[in-house]
Amino acid sequence: MSTDLNAGPRWPTGVDLVVLDEVDSTMTEAALRAASIRVPTWIMAKRQTAGRGRRGKQWMDPRGNLAATLVYKPQATPQDAALRSFLAAVALFETLAFWVPRERLSLKWPNDVLLDGGKVAGILLESSGTAESVNWLSIGVGVNLAMVPQGVQDAAFPPVSVSSAVGHVIRPKDFLSLLATNLITQENKLTYFGFERIRADWLRNAARLGETITARTAQETLTGIFDTIDRDGNLVLITGRGPVTVSAADVHF
Repeated sequence: MSTDLNAGPRWPTGVDLVVLDEVDSTMTEAALRAASIRVPTWIMAKRQTAGRGRRGKQWMDPRGNLAATLVYKPQATPQDAALRSFLAAVALFETLAFWVPRERLSLKWPNDVLLDGGKVAGILLESSGTAESVNWLSIGVGVNLAMVPQGVQDAAFPPVSVSSAVGHVIRPKDFLSLLATNLITQENKLTYFGFERIRADWLRNAARLGETITARTAQETLTGIFDTIDRDGNLVLITGRGPVTVSAADVHF
């Protein structure tokens, strides 16, 4: 960290940054640039016009919030690449915890961060490659730093902003600089300790662990005790018919 409080966190070495005034989606831009990158590259947009979240949902990005995507080329199978959503969630949690008291934050399976029970950040992964390995992976991050998006209706977890929690607006570049550093730390932990360490760190801050939650899949609605996530990142619920493993669902509580 820089000792000059006005300078903000230092950008990590060995990582590129592209800042765009306006783009349809940083995820789309990352896919367009993926083949040509030589080092991990963050793409940050001051404004997104067509941001997106999980399952094709629209992600609203008022100016002053963070919209950014990391695109890089890990040596990973598609399954290993997918597990990096938990790595990113831990990095995002730790970055938010620099400004927000940790006890006000929690991680909601599979890839959201909650602040006082409201959604403050989300993560989206995309990749390209073969069944054996990915050619590139992009990790998109959206954080409500300055404002709550307007027009969000019937949300199970209504959006909230960081500024409302801390009383001032964090500059997107400052937040991203620390997030980029924290993601490097989590990648190193994955390399040296494996996913079990990432899994343990994620579970330590999981929302409603050990409590009753509901998971709505494409086929059914399941209610049970949130027991854990397994080594593949699946949600494990203890239901009336025993343990049930869920690979994809919307979680409610």
